[in-house]
Amino acid sequence: MNGSRIRIVAGLLLAFAMGSVASAELRPYVQVSPRDSRYFELADGRPFIPIGLNVVSVWERSGEREALDRMNGWMKSLADNRGNFIRVWLSSPFWDVEHQRCGEYDAAVAKRIDELFAMAKRHNLYLKLTIEHFREIDPDSRYARQKPWATKPLHHESRGGTATSIDDWFTGEASRNQFRKKLDWYAKRYGSDPIVFGWELWNEVNAVRTSEYLPWTEVMLGELHQRFPNNMVMQSLGSFDRPKNRDQYRAMVTLQGNDLAQVHRYLDLGADLEVCHGPVDVLTADAIRELIAMKPDKPIVLAESGAVEPSHTGPFKLYGEDKAGVILHDVIYAPFFAGAAGTGQCWHWDHYVDKNKLWWHFGRFAKAIEGVDPPAENLQPMTIANPLLRVYLLKGSTTTLVWGRDRENSWKSELADGVEPRELRGVTIDMGPTGSLADATVRVYDPWKDTWRDAQSNGDTVVLPPFKRSIVVKITR
Repeated sequence: MNGSRIRIVAGLLLAFAMGSVASAELRPYVQVSPRDSRYFELADGRPFIPIGLNVVSVWERSGEREALDRMNGWMKSLADNRGNFIRVWLSSPFWDVEHQRCGEYDAAVAKRIDELFAMAKRHNLYLKLTIEHFREIDPDSRYARQKPWATKPLHHESRGGTATSIDDWFTGEASRNQFRKKLDWYAKRYGSDPIVFGWELWNEVNAVRTSEYLPWTEVMLGELHQRFPNNMVMQSLGSFDRPKNRDQYRAMVTLQGNDLAQVHRYLDLGADLEVCHGPVDVLTADAIRELIAMKPDKPIVLAESGAVEPSHTGPFKLYGEDKAGVILHDVIYAPFFAGAAGTGQCWHWDHYVDKNKLWWHFGRFAKAIEGVDPPAENLQPMTIANPLLRVYLLKGSTTTLVWGRDRENSWKSELADGVEPRELRGVTIDMGPTGSLADATVRVYDPWKDTWRDAQSNGDTVVLPPFKRSIVVKITR
């Protein structure tokens, strides 16, 4: 029995031992690929490319049932468009089992999480589950008054908690033991359930009002591995929007036990890094290349992206103009074609993606990469100079994928300036760096029209059909 099979059997036995019958379903786990550690595959050997977004919570406006139905609707919309992954914050108010007292877990709220698992299995969506997101525990602090959503006073000793401060919470053994008990509670209820893509300790842990998060993370990643031996485990940092983030990211993505290299980055006109002000494909691809340089042998995921008002003061004001989903398209495609293990994962699932009815973009991406096995191909990210397009390329052993993005079209031209995307005709791409096209099959996919067609070629040059905004080329040998 090979290592993957042994892990599957071990996980099923653990699930039974912990009383999680749902965990015993014969569903393959997602794992870092043993064939190519930059990508994922299922435990049965099939490739797995995460296609999805953040759907972290649902707001309980008109009752629990309506909220769950709304969540189910978003999940169904993604699944109907061939998505396979979502991220959920278990610490958000709707899913938070520990909301009354430190160490007490609400059975009624737990049933909501049970239903989340059931919905995910029904729609075949893997779940990345974020355990915490608070940044302060002192109920009397100025921060708590300004940002109650990021404060969890129940952990403060004045409210029956285990710590005198947020530093004490991260360093004190009483708080660490209490957090271990919370992990035990999740493990007992859900085991190493195969529907879980992975367990994420925290949302943007470097935003917590402490400098003690890195040693805590290293310890707790180990605790997660012990309790969920068949699920991946990970940690996240805040938006990579300023130079000082570089050292924080390098320390985190190289940390032992952190299975994924994750990055958050948004279109943000208030960001210190100039790249965050420009075209979305450029800023997202740049984030991936930054992490590749830090840790080239680990799966990299753009785990949060989209567009915000300056310095994250709200959703981007031009979202309402983006009926075509230009921003979402770039968030989905650019990271993967720059070397990420999956699509970029957009934020603002509710009043951008769902409101503008943009779910179809996920299905178009799935069509564009259908049949490609990244771990088998040894894909190498490259760029090709072109006067009209930014050309992103993944060169594989038998398949090469190309994504061309119109240099003159962006969120600024189309949404801010109101310039209609131009139709590009007779555009050519010199594919010389990928090898001869003499015996290759070259096909072109237009993700805006959902059409495939055979491409014309002239020597090592591909002649593209007329298109707007972007185009995908698939070369097989």
